[in-house]
Amino acid sequence: MNVGCVPKKVMWHAASSGDAARDAAGFGWQGFDPSAMRFDMSGMKSRREAYVARLNGIYERNLSNSGVQLLEGWAKFQSPNTMTVQGAGGDETTITADNVLLATGGKPWLPSDVPGAELGITSDGFWELDSIPKSTVVVGGGYIGTELAGVLCSFGSKVTMALRGECLLNGFDPMIRQNTRSIMEQEGVDVKCGVNVVRVEGEPGNLTVHLDNGQVLQGIECLLWATGRVPNTGKLNLEAAGITAQANGKIAVDEYQATSTPGVFALGDIVDTAALTPVAIAAGRLLADRLFGGCTHAKMDYSKIPTVVFAHPPIGTIGLSEPQAAEKYGEGGYKVYTSSFNALYYGVLEHKVGTVMKLVTAGANEEIVGLHVQGQGADEMLQGFGVALKMGATKADFDSCVAIHPTSAEEFVTMAPWAPHSQHSK
Repeated sequence: MNVGCVPKKVMWHAASSGDAARDAAGFGWQGFDPSAMRFDMSGMKSRREAYVARLNGIYERNLSNSGVQLLEGWAKFQSPNTMTVQGAGGDETTITADNVLLATGGKPWLPSDVPGAELGITSDGFWELDSIPKSTVVVGGGYIGTELAGVLCSFGSKVTMALRGECLLNGFDPMIRQNTRSIMEQEGVDVKCGVNVVRVEGEPGNLTVHLDNGQVLQGIECLLWATGRVPNTGKLNLEAAGITAQANGKIAVDEYQATSTPGVFALGDIVDTAALTPVAIAAGRLLADRLFGGCTHAKMDYSKIPTVVFAHPPIGTIGLSEPQAAEKYGEGGYKVYTSSFNALYYGVLEHKVGTVMKLVTAGANEEIVGLHVQGQGADEMLQGFGVALKMGATKADFDSCVAIHPTSAEEFVTMAPWAPHSQHSK
């Protein structure tokens, strides 16, 4: 709400509108001068913050209308069913409850072993920017690093990504990882893989970033750390509730979100499940159904969770990657169908951004166990395909569905059933 999905998507829309404006001449619009375009970060920041504040107000009114008491402050356990909440003014309130739910989320992690690391900002610091930095080094290539690097590049910043791994988006299907890097480099991002930042010097606005391969990046206006997040559990005094945090700070729970202490539950980014907002929301609803709605066996199903990375273009993925299918089903136990093409949007444009798609199927009936796409509209098309995969759809089910033409999504139901790994242009 404040520093994640909602403001991120607002900025993605802002960046995408600039991309579309630069394409306008190719669709016959005259008078557009891409070289004269400038992004008003300060004005956009004000509108974004006003929107987020309005949404916060809606949530607060919903809580009040539902009869929920809201205490603002830092909470910590005194016993398994007793907590104290210290407000900003130092006042302290003690509360007791039969059930306690911990959903304190996470915070960005800054590497303490890199001299000068504090000269950079984290993803939270991105929201404080009043102007677009002329040059940016983004450290990290996960969801956050990839998304913010794409946004900054579209806004006109000269972006360099420093990744300690072999490629972007570790854990995603190799097709997606390779395609994302190719597109980002095509759009002007300098992607450096297999490197680590070892030292940062200078002052904010004029930094020198040293990499372990000997490269020195000078005159960097903004260093953005996107090196992961850690759970907000350190101040909860978990020991008083009989709970011991794991080495990574997260809390162990069972399939019903229950901790080792009866009556204490945890979900979201402080447990070892998919760190996605809709996952936490779904788990919370099911927990409420179980505790108060009579659904005694309600629990979260963590299989086949659809997720989107708001890169440029966006990425949608659900289920197993090709390497995961190979590991699970073995050689001959799965099939893969692929398609790569230029979406119709780019048909009359000189500037092309390709779309890639992949279906991973398993078993004699070719149940679809993985679906991956990067391209225009991937974020919106994934939800419906997510329902299909949760229902156990097969390749034959997809083949029997009439295509909606002309769309990119139709490629998923027109991949030739006799030609795994087919590639063609639309």
